[in-house]
Amino acid sequence: MVKQDVRLFPEEPGFQSAAEQAVWRALQRQLPNESVLFHGLRFSDRRHDREADIVVAVPGTGTAVLEVKGGHVTLEGGRWVQVGRGNIRPIDPIGQARTCKYLLRDYLRGHPRWPHDDPRLVHLVAFPFTSVPPTFAAPDCPRWMITGRDELDRLGPRILDALARAEDQPAPPTKEHVEDLIDCLAGRMLPHRDLFAEICEREATYDLLTSRQGRVLDLVQHLNRVEVLGGAGTGKTWLAMEKARRLAAQGQRVGLICFSRGLAGYLRQRTSSFPDGERPDYVGTFHGLGTEWLDVPEGKDDDNAYWEHELPQRMSRLAFARPTAERFDAFVVDEAQDFADAWWPVVLAALRNADTGGLFTFADEGQRVFARQGRPPVALVPLALSENLRNTRQIAQTFDSLAPLQMRYRGGDGAPVQFVPCSSEEAVVAADAATTRLLQEGWAAGHIALLTTGDRHPEQERGQSRGQGEYWRSFREDEAVFHGHVLGFKGLERPAVVLSINGFHNLERAPEMLYVGLSRARDLLVVVGDPELIHRVGGPDVAGRVGIGS
Repeated sequence: MVKQDVRLFPEEPGFQSAAEQAVWRALQRQLPNESVLFHGLRFSDRRHDREADIVVAVPGTGTAVLEVKGGHVTLEGGRWVQVGRGNIRPIDPIGQARTCKYLLRDYLRGHPRWPHDDPRLVHLVAFPFTSVPPTFAAPDCPRWMITGRDELDRLGPRILDALARAEDQPAPPTKEHVEDLIDCLAGRMLPHRDLFAEICEREATYDLLTSRQGRVLDLVQHLNRVEVLGGAGTGKTWLAMEKARRLAAQGQRVGLICFSRGLAGYLRQRTSSFPDGERPDYVGTFHGLGTEWLDVPEGKDDDNAYWEHELPQRMSRLAFARPTAERFDAFVVDEAQDFADAWWPVVLAALRNADTGGLFTFADEGQRVFARQGRPPVALVPLALSENLRNTRQIAQTFDSLAPLQMRYRGGDGAPVQFVPCSSEEAVVAADAATTRLLQEGWAAGHIALLTTGDRHPEQERGQSRGQGEYWRSFREDEAVFHGHVLGFKGLERPAVVLSINGFHNLERAPEMLYVGLSRARDLLVVVGDPELIHRVGGPDVAGRVGIGS
């Protein structure tokens, strides 16, 4: 399995040969965490115009320029020759690697954002399809400099060893050196005054990537009962809305439902812009089906027995009694893992045909933060999503070990995750201070959410005292910092999230709540809390990714 914690530039290279791809994948598996791989870097000066096949940068070790040659490579009469596909041509792999090494060095010397001395550099060659004898040696290519087919599974360690043994070289680079190298070779984050433009572009990229997920629905367009499973950031909510739109466009009467009020408001806002004839007939919470569609009186927010049991029982009886024409052809359920067993019979009863009516659920088993283990009592065809599209790589890696499925990171590179250590009792005050700092740095208030894991933030208490409708309207209007709790923020996101880990009321559900909280930020994540508690709930991988102990 390819490691996800080696940083790639670009994330999906356009390989010119199978040899480059083989070497790239080998390095992904073998290099240590936080290593960086660059592919196809072009360097030019007044004398040369060259492309480095692969450049490897490893904090604490150094930087290697690697020239890759496929086919069969041999040294004949002092000249390198490459044989492949019936062709024989002279090559100069050592000269190419050496030239690119010095071009890289000179490029950094002249770069206005490279504040350091020359980097620790070596040049190497790799022939992944050629067997190189152990006794091979050439004046410009000692045996350690060349990796053949038989050593490909040790390429990473060989590069590290070559850098460690490099004589008369600068000291190994720090993490800061490597970050500056990335800045110089792959671009940098925009200055704070351009944050809004950057966020808009990232959002557009996310929308583009997510829209391409529509092909997933194409695969199951002829199936009437489907369960889509995926981790945070895989585009489930967009797919749920798109499925509801497609069904409505076919003339079906569709219900798009979820559990939380915040997500329901977001779904209503987004689907209201659908063209006429493509909007679902009902968009809202499951319980809203009872209070809005079936005219069952609302209960009090703190009457758990009413919402969990009494209301669903009334809804089931009334749904059966509704005329067939007023029922639904299909239901699309987002965040379906939030539903209790007692709720699913209501959904089926509200269908015009409980046996054949459409049922499409979208769920993340890792986000079961409520004490419910409900599942639909009918067979669904499972479909898994494995690409995180929403979060930057730095954010996605913080919760990767808590997700039910390992995911590929498609959200691109971003700012490091920030960690503010403090006690659980101090977490809310420290989170307020972190939020103020973001505002001073240029973040718009409407781009920030401050979420808690234990008690609610006082601002959330004040907001909800004005009514749930007004409270969630403030989130959708994007005009102020939103104060919420991870339990109510499932399925939602903001560009920047300050996660205040101010304790957990239910430690059994704490890993799931931590998973939800870490995954709500799209561009910047600030984690505030007790390092020991985070380590105990999330494990060493989460703690390390957040920055505890580093």
